[in-house]
Amino acid sequence: MASIWNPSPKGLETVTWNADAGSPSPGPRISTLLQTIESHITADIIFLQEVNEAALVQLLAHPWVQQNWYSNEADTSHFRHQALTTVTLISKSSSVKLGQVWRVNLPSPFERDGLCCDVFAKNASQKENSRVRLVNVHLDSLHTIPLLRMQQVWIVTQFMRSAGCGVVAGDFDPLFQEDEKVLQINGLVDSWASFRQWDPGYTWGLSEEEQLLFSSRLGKVVVYSLAAANIDMLPVSSIQHGDTALDFSQHHGICCFIAWQRYLTPLGQQD
Repeated sequence: MASIWNPSPKGLETVTWNADAGSPSPGPRISTLLQTIESHITADIIFLQEVNEAALVQLLAHPWVQQNWYSNEADTSHFRHQALTTVTLISKSSSVKLGQVWRVNLPSPFERDGLCCDVFAKNASQKENSRVRLVNVHLDSLHTIPLLRMQQVWIVTQFMRSAGCGVVAGDFDPLFQEDEKVLQINGLVDSWASFRQWDPGYTWGLSEEEQLLFSSRLGKVVVYSLAAANIDMLPVSSIQHGDTALDFSQHHGICCFIAWQRYLTPLGQQD
């Protein structure tokens, strides 16, 4: 598991975590999740998935979030249409500048989307502002007919290509063995697979019994025209729920430091 990590400032420190909307006590659980991030890593970007309305209320009221983070969601109005959502937080102390924020609908029977955000980072070598496009996703968790994963990944890739480079992070819910090929076909790099090939990196299935039967690497940080310089998992701990202990999420988080100085293209030179 990760310890406190303070990497080089020449890049983006990202965290992705599925907040587990289906478990009880969403407010206390997401508070503990945020405390875990705060105590383990100095992040620039936090990608959250499966945030339900109660969790979002708690997140937006959390002093650490209010003091240190910009959120794409300012209230709970998004829940008029969805029972859960994705949330992206950008550090107020990060060296990046904020750009446009929007959602792009993906072909999905579950009404999944990509939460997009542009940030502008300082290019150390050419002294020009360069854009990184961030996409927060929670892809379909069940097989559908027809299979839509290729279309979903292709759409997300086009948005990153138009920016010149990007990061797509979140819960990829792998459905079939060809998932990695789908990324490769679209010119995307799975940071965990490229950086820690010897480690299966299971982010879901935390108990010993689950690890034998159901464990999988659902959480991913995938890059286009960028590269991971380090990647690790963040731990899950328990909260008290009635008379029992409850993990604050069924998913481990992932922290990934993404270097940019040798990969970014200055604005005006994209395709």
